[in-house]
Amino acid sequence: MKKTFIALLSLGLALLAVPATQAQDQPRFKRVVRQLSSARFQGRGYARDGVRKAREYVIREFEKSGVDEVTVQPFTLDINTFSGNMKMWADGRRLRAGIDFSMREYSPGVKGEFPVYYVDTADFNPDRIFADLAKPEWAGAMVCCDFLFTYKHKEVFARLQTAGACANAGLLYTWVSPLKFYKAYGDHVVDKPIVWVTPEALSFARTVRLDVENAFLSGYQTENVIAKIAGARHDSCFVFTAHYDHLGNQGRRVFYPGANDNASGVATILTLAQHYAQKQPEYDMYFIAFSGEEAGLLGSTWYAEHPVVPLEQIVYLFNIDMIGDDCPEMYCEVSDAGLARYDRVIVPLSLESWSPFVKLQRGELAANSDHYPFAVRGVPCIFLMNENGSAFPYYHTPNDNLRTVKYDSYVPVFRIVTELVSSFEKGY
Repeated sequence: MKKTFIALLSLGLALLAVPATQAQDQPRFKRVVRQLSSARFQGRGYARDGVRKAREYVIREFEKSGVDEVTVQPFTLDINTFSGNMKMWADGRRLRAGIDFSMREYSPGVKGEFPVYYVDTADFNPDRIFADLAKPEWAGAMVCCDFLFTYKHKEVFARLQTAGACANAGLLYTWVSPLKFYKAYGDHVVDKPIVWVTPEALSFARTVRLDVENAFLSGYQTENVIAKIAGARHDSCFVFTAHYDHLGNQGRRVFYPGANDNASGVATILTLAQHYAQKQPEYDMYFIAFSGEEAGLLGSTWYAEHPVVPLEQIVYLFNIDMIGDDCPEMYCEVSDAGLARYDRVIVPLSLESWSPFVKLQRGELAANSDHYPFAVRGVPCIFLMNENGSAFPYYHTPNDNLRTVKYDSYVPVFRIVTELVSSFEKGY
């Protein structure tokens, strides 16, 4: 009996020694990342109902977290998609979609075989280029050039992608591996196809053959998912955000899992919701999973313009995006209104003995994630992202998956967020 009492006492003391901030659920975090990056959701894009299936999953997971209510906020967007044929050959060699080549997000479909005209970047002469392309041997050619070079000569290459300005069929932009795919400018379709391709895959091919199908979705309805935990007081609130949409497909077989970007962020706010649902918090807590982030922050912008509670009631907003990495330097951006606690609370927290981070790197505020529409409207907020680790090269590629995602940052990010919330509740 005495031994049993001592054992129970020891267990009780051990449990009391565990800080409340250690209530993170890492197994669930990993499970959500695994589910959202699976083929079931087809990259959580706007074709094949990927983002809609992801929305339903996020709603169910919020309900499992024990929140008081879950609502959706619909909005519409125009978006170009590629979920049909996605094939390319260089001198008869079959290339891999998403790995060797990738379509620009605003490209139309294309089908046919084309000669390849290589731009002379060492002796760049736009007049000579247009004169060459008017010759019969270059009729309907795909013009090939290094992407960074084209970026420096936008006006010339804008003419090359405009119908009627030149007889070329389209453009090939060479870019080093791994190729990225974006959706931010997918709200329109240009006149001619534009393809990113790695130099080694193209290998100075004389001809390319393409069979690519696009589908432009006009007025596509998608939704922000909003979960709420009612606090003891309702005049102020904390907001936790992450985007659940991703890039979708490049053809029928290739999809972008988005394990790091941003299944990791969604998994974090779901476990934060579970944490705060266990005991009524002092303030109302809102957890928002945004859609439309990859299309240009459309969901967060829509919410900031149509908030469910006035923006001035937000005590602090935490935006979690791409924390599935292992870099010892944590990246963040902080709004002007959120700077008051940055040096005083956030930096010391990130460098505590329990944190694996050796540095908190604050970047300039940029329109690169969902904190931005709130930051420019005066909301105190912070954006947390773990970049430049071993997973970072794979973001926006088909290899942002369970083989490359890392779990090192989840626990310290969870603790930084919950400790910062506690600092407000404790009045320091």
